[in-house]
Amino acid sequence: MHFSIIIKILGILLMLFSGLSNLLPIIVSFIYKDNTASAFAYSFLATFTIGFVLWLATSRSKQELHTRDGFLIVTLFWAVLGTIGCLPFLLAATPELSITDAVFEALSGLTTTGATVISGIDTLPKSILFYRQQLQWLGGMGIVALAVAVLPMLGIGGMQLYRAESPGPVKDHKLVPRLAETAKALWYIYLALTAACALAYWAVGMTFFDAISHSFTTIAIGGFSTHDASLGYFDNPAVDLVAIVFMFIAGINFALHFTAWGRRSLKHYLADPEFRFYAFILLFVSVVTVLTLVLSERYGLFDSLTKGVFQVVSIATTTGFTTADYTSWPTFLTYMLFYAAIIGACAGSTGGGMKVIRILLIFKQGIREVQRLIHPRAQIPIKLGKNPVPDKVIDAVWGFFAVYVMAFMAMLLALLATGVDIITAFSAVGACINNLGPGLENVAQNYGHLPNTAKWILCFAMLLGRLEVFTLLVLFTPMFWRK
Repeated sequence: MHFSIIIKILGILLMLFSGLSNLLPIIVSFIYKDNTASAFAYSFLATFTIGFVLWLATSRSKQELHTRDGFLIVTLFWAVLGTIGCLPFLLAATPELSITDAVFEALSGLTTTGATVISGIDTLPKSILFYRQQLQWLGGMGIVALAVAVLPMLGIGGMQLYRAESPGPVKDHKLVPRLAETAKALWYIYLALTAACALAYWAVGMTFFDAISHSFTTIAIGGFSTHDASLGYFDNPAVDLVAIVFMFIAGINFALHFTAWGRRSLKHYLADPEFRFYAFILLFVSVVTVLTLVLSERYGLFDSLTKGVFQVVSIATTTGFTTADYTSWPTFLTYMLFYAAIIGACAGSTGGGMKVIRILLIFKQGIREVQRLIHPRAQIPIKLGKNPVPDKVIDAVWGFFAVYVMAFMAMLLALLATGVDIITAFSAVGACINNLGPGLENVAQNYGHLPNTAKWILCFAMLLGRLEVFTLLVLFTPMFWRK
């Protein structure tokens, strides 16, 4: 374990984060004259100074990162960001948050979870609102992915960081030969989608501030809003349609966007089995939701269509925007949407959940086991498209599923021990480990009333979900620390 190089990278990333997270809110504060510029200035100075000291103390370290180092630096970075990112919330006069609440809010933003402890969002200073939205945008593609594009220029290899951060069952796929070029290409696509989303929001009636702010959290699949009523505040079907389109796009594997960008073609989307399964899930759940809302006479046909499809795409992609109180819908719909969030978006997207590719492989493995009961000696490969999937990938998927379930159960019991009721505890753990945000019952709108112990447990759940379980849990194994 090369601790000196780990500290050096952590220092570089903190200096980078200090500017990315604090400078724009300072400008917003001056524009809207909300008197919070000093809070962001102090936060910038504190974060940059800590990063600079860490970098200066280890600046002569030249070792190459090993895989274990990558796991540790990625996990440490998210944990440190969750602490450092809370400074503006603590230093600003509004909102008045405890340390626990400030860390929860910052970590929820960076992990794109979207669970909030703040009420009265509409009355917050514009710079604080912008900061919350920006945190999710930075976390959407991962601060580490951006750093990977910079670190090679500093003489520090980044492949280990990429492996530790990247989602999905296959970790070694690169879109272009050089890692730095891969990270840059992904960020160009991310920026382009954000700009297009902001312009679309602006064109259908949002203010310029709201358009930019919501484009950040739409493309990041984060769900933070500048209003307590979320996108329901606008009461505009055109806004809902823009959100549906861009949430759907952001939930797709960015490797497919990269290919579309390079080939100027959309054909490969339909050729991708994960995309087809992702689209099928959203379509099927949408049809069931709309029909149920119509038959239950909850809304008229138009409202059933707009509100139903919006909530399906928002919850299933783990974005978490709302335009209606879906928790008051028929219980069957509420839990179906929540289960769709557990499936989540595609691997390689900004979404959370277990990822569509894993669910597809588990489904195919289940079918294969049934076929083996009929033909015990048959060699039946599992394929994605025309390509067979190695058994070691299937084993990894099943391992992920087993650990995910055990971690879920452990955190559920821990939350119950704090006095939280069963439905609230179940949905809070599910919403945080899947980076969804809104839960059911007492956490449908806000997490502020939960005990502090419960909030720290949920902070761990957010990290676990963002780092896809193994990256974090591997640090708790004795084998990881042995030489």
